[in-house]
Amino acid sequence: MKNIHKLIVSSLALVGLSFLSLVSFAQQSTVVNDAAMASTNQNGNWLSYGRTHSEQRFSPLTQITKENVASLQPDWYFPIPNSRSLVATPLVVDGVIYFIASLNVVRALDATTGELIWSFNPEVGTVAPERMRAGWDNSRGIAIWEDKLFVATWDGRLIGLDRESGEQLWSTQTIDPELAMYITGAPKAFKGKVLIGNGGTENGPNRGYVTAYDAETGEQAWRFWIVPGNPADGFEDEAMEMAAETWTGQWWRHGGGGNSWHGWTYDAELEQLYIGTGNGSPWNRKIRSPGGGDNLFLDSIVALNPDTGEYLWHHQNTPGETWDYNSNMDIVLADLVIEGEPVKALMQAPKNGFFYVINRENGELLSAEKITEVTWASHYDLETARPVELPGVRYETEAISISPGPIGAHSWHAMSFNPNTGLAYIPSIHTSTIYGDEGIDLEGFERDQWRLDTGVNSAPGGQSREDTPASLQAWDPIRQEQVWEVLADSTWNAGTLTTTTNLLFQGRADGHLIAYDAETGEELWDYELGLGISAPPITYSVDGKQYLAILVGWGGSMAALGGPAAAQQGWSYGAQERRLVAFSLDGTLALPTQAPPLVPQPLASSDFVVNIDLAQQGAMEFNGTCSMCHGGGAIAAGIAPDLRASGVPLSREAFENVVRNGALSANGMPIYRDLTDQQLEGLRHYIRSQAETALAR
Repeated sequence: MKNIHKLIVSSLALVGLSFLSLVSFAQQSTVVNDAAMASTNQNGNWLSYGRTHSEQRFSPLTQITKENVASLQPDWYFPIPNSRSLVATPLVVDGVIYFIASLNVVRALDATTGELIWSFNPEVGTVAPERMRAGWDNSRGIAIWEDKLFVATWDGRLIGLDRESGEQLWSTQTIDPELAMYITGAPKAFKGKVLIGNGGTENGPNRGYVTAYDAETGEQAWRFWIVPGNPADGFEDEAMEMAAETWTGQWWRHGGGGNSWHGWTYDAELEQLYIGTGNGSPWNRKIRSPGGGDNLFLDSIVALNPDTGEYLWHHQNTPGETWDYNSNMDIVLADLVIEGEPVKALMQAPKNGFFYVINRENGELLSAEKITEVTWASHYDLETARPVELPGVRYETEAISISPGPIGAHSWHAMSFNPNTGLAYIPSIHTSTIYGDEGIDLEGFERDQWRLDTGVNSAPGGQSREDTPASLQAWDPIRQEQVWEVLADSTWNAGTLTTTTNLLFQGRADGHLIAYDAETGEELWDYELGLGISAPPITYSVDGKQYLAILVGWGGSMAALGGPAAAQQGWSYGAQERRLVAFSLDGTLALPTQAPPLVPQPLASSDFVVNIDLAQQGAMEFNGTCSMCHGGGAIAAGIAPDLRASGVPLSREAFENVVRNGALSANGMPIYRDLTDQQLEGLRHYIRSQAETALAR
């Protein structure tokens, strides 16, 4: 018998499975389907992105309370090599935790020990080294349906895995490889289907859509286009024909945008699917729709038939948006009592600064109030269900400072809702941006794929309030007012989790994971993890023991484009270890100390002589191609190396080997085969000019 046991263990080791893992899988009993994901209980599991189909991020677990939360300590941790931007929500089913990290590598761990069960690498750097040009190397999560797990890759594949072994079962390409589009969102599983969208609004003349695939086979079930195409080609459905009436000019030449990269909620009770849609491509409406118009379905919440993808209803949050406002934020479902009447409601806090409460049965707007400083509109007119815009906000005659800016009043960082307190918890941002289009050829505007050009001159406008760049708000959706607020020192703070014991958890950009009293905002516990946090926490239980888990890894667009303020935090490329950390009330683990914050210093060189003309040429190329990861002005904020501090640009051969020949594609550095020798030289001289400018300060 011992020999048989040894044979089993040896065989399992060969395929990356441990004996404990086999036992764990053998004990699994949860069938992950709509009934399970709609349940508020889930037997201690965390089955989907927002835990339940409602996306509330509310846990019924009771072991961790206000009275004992201060006793939380690390129970186990898992180091994640070759990772950078960690923004995902892990999933937990019957004692196994699943998560996605950089380059879309998925892992399954024992949720009580952190022991690796299996890992799956879609080999993005090998399969699509030329397509890793945007998206900041991150994914917000994965999805599960029954015995399968689904991962969407940076380069546009949707892959079905066997959840027990991590073996690939099928793969389908969801994006035309010729287009500058990518995926950062977590797939959404429902009714035997898997939904995925895409990003790319800023990277080319692209037209957004979402697609549902059969969970069993990967075959396309249906597709919903978000903006209309060329009328001469005919419309895909009546919704696109209706939408086309709200566009002017030859909008299809510019793509239109609307890309839905996040924000999908399935209503199992009403059997409706809600999608949040993106901003316009390009940003400037004067270019894409020169005669004006609402430009449906940009910046909207759209309800679809989950079986067919057929349009049901919509609400457009920002008609004719022209400020990079989108509604790709979480759509949260709740049953509310408004003016004495029960309402099947959905709630959203999108970029534009308003908090929306909508009757999800029919799309009726019930209320919309400002959660941050809003200078583009005075208020929302409930009779017309439209915002009342202020004069000059579309930079008609001159540049103007607008709040919120493109970062938004609330970005994709998860909002949670606690039915006990009746409050929504929002990671809010308080910034402004100066918009204008002087000097831009509005009539002759053209751009190629993978060229960052928004059709707008934009510059930071600073904080929109003097006391803070960001805050955590507790918001009453019925009274539409703030109940409490905690100020933050940094802009880019992570999503939230709330519990039935009226706790609220949030990780912050400064590396602190904090527990608050969800009723008052009082801080109850603070644990410093030594690295900026961009992912939201989850909680789960196994064998009666409750855990709190979070991915630790500074990420998202602020880790790429955050500029000097983000760079000064010291979460520079490769400096600190990325981790998944699990806490419990009886945890005793002492986490290894993280490396201290490091701000890269530009490298001095007496051998490299900057050619000003080449540097000026390189500036245009850098801002259109490289800044998406290496930062504006070549100031890297952590997701990629600071090239001013690198020796690679000092050597023509080394630079070409990395940029054009793909020497580092396995690490996430894309290949740019189409760059000419002149363009490569321009980039080198621009990078060195920025280094010398910084050294001279």
